[in-house]
Amino acid sequence: MSGADQTAVAMPPPRVTERLIPGLPGLLVLAACICVSLGGVGILVVSHGVLRAPGALLVVAALAMGRGLTPVAPGEARVLQLFGGYAGTLRAPGLRWVNPLTIRARISTRIRNHETPVAKVNDADGNPIEIAAVVVWQVDDTARAVYEVDDLVQFVGIQAETAVRHLANSYPYDANGRQQLSLRDSANEVTTRLSAEIAARAAGAGVRVIESRLTRLAYAPEVAQALLRRQQADAIVAARQRIVEGAVGMVEQALARLDEHDVVVLDDERRAAMVANLLVTLCSDQSMQPVVNVGTLYP
Repeated sequence: MSGADQTAVAMPPPRVTERLIPGLPGLLVLAACICVSLGGVGILVVSHGVLRAPGALLVVAALAMGRGLTPVAPGEARVLQLFGGYAGTLRAPGLRWVNPLTIRARISTRIRNHETPVAKVNDADGNPIEIAAVVVWQVDDTARAVYEVDDLVQFVGIQAETAVRHLANSYPYDANGRQQLSLRDSANEVTTRLSAEIAARAAGAGVRVIESRLTRLAYAPEVAQALLRRQQADAIVAARQRIVEGAVGMVEQALARLDEHDVVVLDDERRAAMVANLLVTLCSDQSMQPVVNVGTLYP
């Protein structure tokens, strides 16, 4: 089993888990705050002496209630903290009202992507390669995203780069005919395991990995020419094998047709010469010049 198969990462267990709170309709609370504040201002205007105190209290109460109004845009959430503890997450879009004493942290729940920088690492065969990937991710647990890591975006970026480097070290760039996964020939399997490893690393921060793809995969410049010549040589050998297999089949078919229709009777020596000539003609890179025999086949 290769190293990339072991995607389990020993991350610490999360201390908090997202808990949704609905909040109150913000428009109703806003209307109540406006009414209370107008009433308090009216009392202050028309009253004298001790009657001003209730008016001032109404204005202060309306302002305090107004602090609990929280607008939530689509694609974001608000994480509430009360007296140092996690109080819940507000995800419902629109204007909502929550406890005015809470501290509300805005966090994006939109789909985001991160492209890792081009890294120069050695593959499983020790060849230096350049590799980079793009990761599509989204916040799935807002409480973990806020309380489990200091900088969520930086954390995801570092974990993605770490996973890409580990992936490059775990597989060869090219299988070279071997029955094993490689970075170049097994793109779907490799990227699936890359996504699994990034997801395992980022799960503690409440992140869900949607997809990951390699955006760059190449040999390092210092070895690119030598390894390209090796690839070309492998391709030439494979092409020659196909040509020889096809030529042998054509020769067998030609001899069988000659024997079937009794076109000519050949002894073993001339049969061997005919096979050699046909193979040379079919396998050669250059066109053959025909030689017309005007004499007899048998001297």
